[in-house]
Amino acid sequence: MTLSGKTVLILGGGTIGAGWAACFAAAGARTLVCDPDPAAANRLTAIRDKAQPVLQALGLPSAQDTAPEIIPGVADLDAPVDFVVEALPERMALKTAALAALEDVIPADTVIASSSSGLSVSDIQTGMRHPDRLVIGHPCNPPYLMPVVELVGGAATAPWALDRAAAIFQALGKRVLRLNRELPGHLVNRLQAALWREAVHLAAEGVASVGDIEAAITKGLGPRWAVVGPTEIFHLAGGPGGIGKFFDDLGDEVERWWDSLGDPRLDSATRAILTEGMAASKPPEDLAAHRDAMVPRVIAAADPDAYPLKSKPQ
Repeated sequence: MTLSGKTVLILGGGTIGAGWAACFAAAGARTLVCDPDPAAANRLTAIRDKAQPVLQALGLPSAQDTAPEIIPGVADLDAPVDFVVEALPERMALKTAALAALEDVIPADTVIASSSSGLSVSDIQTGMRHPDRLVIGHPCNPPYLMPVVELVGGAATAPWALDRAAAIFQALGKRVLRLNRELPGHLVNRLQAALWREAVHLAAEGVASVGDIEAAITKGLGPRWAVVGPTEIFHLAGGPGGIGKFFDDLGDEVERWWDSLGDPRLDSATRAILTEGMAASKPPEDLAAHRDAMVPRVIAAADPDAYPLKSKPQ
């Protein structure tokens, strides 16, 4: 599938919506961003400027890039829409009201992909006239950088909507992670939250500094995780015997580690420890620029085929 000639509507011009807009515009789609905020245009331009060198470094089809267009409301649509990305703040009432207005002006078979990171797609579907076309299409942040998108259906989602959304995201070069059922936080955020919970526990208990905990990931786990997953790591630890040998050697010990994992709360004391730990780091904008510069190099080195569009003519 090619997105050239398609019209994509994005509801919301915040960080996620603007990141999606950069992706779709780079793929040649006419990209409309619906946001009444007067500052949305400047935000869209700023994120697009950050995204373009990243997209080029990833080998994505940014040569087709046309600037996204801002519209203040869905009533201002001037053409049929082929695909919708909902990227509004995580407030259920806001999302359902926006989708109700949207359904008045788009065809019944236009797929809507919500970028919600935690809300239930089944709950969002409640009250929709055509709930079968709603899916979760949750990106890792920022959407222009990370190669995966999580795809989840709700109780009323039709298989054709999931298939169509998957084809659209694959046309962006994304690896689609299809979940078989709904869970709060989907897949990536649940894994991320599980690791961070233990990192917070270790910091709150004074086991190690925030800086050393961060380095344990970036210098210890991260380089391996860019190449092998968490189960494969232990499969390799078993040597020629694989994960079966690992179970025999260390299975009981890992269960002992699990039993000792913490259950911290983000109370004022813990927040103070984490805030102090981050105080020595660079400003967030500098960290984001470093991330955008380095992650494409990691992706290219670890998985040259992470973006399947790289070697294909558009």
